[in-house]
Amino acid sequence: MSRVIAFCVLLLATVFGYLHIDSRPVWAPFAITVTPSSTDSDSQEKLSESTLKNRTTAKAIPLTFLSDWLPDTGAASVHAASLIALNDGAMRAFWFAGSREGAQDVVINTSVYDPQSARWSAPTVVLDRVAAQKGLSRYIKKLGNPVPARMADGRMQLFFVTVSIGGWAGSSISSMISDDDGLTWGQPARLITSPLINLSTLVKSPALQFADGRLGLPAYHEWIGRFGEFLRVEAHQVIDKRRMNSGRNAIQPVVFPSNAQDASAFFRQTRPGGQPKKIPVSETQNAGQSWSVTQDLDIPNPNAAVAALTLESGERLMVLNDIEAARYRLVMMINNGDASGWKVIQVIEDDQSLTNGLHREFSYPYLASGNGKDAHLVYTWDRKKIRHIYFSPEWFKQAQRGLQEAQ
Repeated sequence: MSRVIAFCVLLLATVFGYLHIDSRPVWAPFAITVTPSSTDSDSQEKLSESTLKNRTTAKAIPLTFLSDWLPDTGAASVHAASLIALNDGAMRAFWFAGSREGAQDVVINTSVYDPQSARWSAPTVVLDRVAAQKGLSRYIKKLGNPVPARMADGRMQLFFVTVSIGGWAGSSISSMISDDDGLTWGQPARLITSPLINLSTLVKSPALQFADGRLGLPAYHEWIGRFGEFLRVEAHQVIDKRRMNSGRNAIQPVVFPSNAQDASAFFRQTRPGGQPKKIPVSETQNAGQSWSVTQDLDIPNPNAAVAALTLESGERLMVLNDIEAARYRLVMMINNGDASGWKVIQVIEDDQSLTNGLHREFSYPYLASGNGKDAHLVYTWDRKKIRHIYFSPEWFKQAQRGLQEAQ
């Protein structure tokens, strides 16, 4: 009898799912148009011999960049910082902080960077567990992973993860909307990604805009399977979602669009021992409606997050831990769209010389640009601080010259 009931439930869910799919709006192309680069399937970016050589030559390039720290809130543990450009040219950061990751005292903080004074404002709390619980009308055990996005009408939307039961694998995504660039926020609302069990959906990476004004949000699962999904979002509603890969090998996708239809997604690998510790890749040729798994990006990855950004010129940036184990080395790589592939343009952190367990953790990088020509980077520094680095347009020009000379 129980099998019959279970079958009926599954049948009803299937029918509901098909009806729901039929009612979805037509899939729109990406609104982002950039210079085509070498991420097409016939020219997969690979770490060439020259890239490996640049691991040493990048250190010798005489470059300077602006480095500072996000404001200290007194919390023992901080993590998962993100960024978004403001309408006045400033940059707003979000991150979570508390006694430890997943603790009930964790809050989501924010601060604004003034490019004129090169200073961060005093931090304020965007959301804590109690306020999230009240706004969502459901028990909230913990929260984290704030990811801001710019809506088509100019408003700011903040996606974040909440957990009601279990660990991060039991997460769901919620969001809030601000009409004043993050000064105040509306009530949080939970995104419904599944009509049955709306669990194990997380967010980490920046959203993309579609031509119809909706957002394309890279998400991922950690329960039963570990895989990426691409959500099409309108305000607090998930209009559609598409699987980006399958299995238990890849989470936290970042998406590089090549044009209105084509894009590549790079993932944090979660493969068991003995399998390649490289960057999994999926591609779409229809603006995210369908994705196909392609050859790995031949760059080491130690089960750690990757940050991605495309500049106005079409140059692609990636910040990651380019080692197979641990997170004690962090580098910025660049791809100019030529056959040479990805190159290390800057070694940001490297504790390789330290021994006896003194390695620190440099993780969860996040990239954003203020004007399409520069780059702001934030990342977790040993779980104690959030470091911020600003790379100016002049820095990139000088770095490119240095790479050319090194080659």
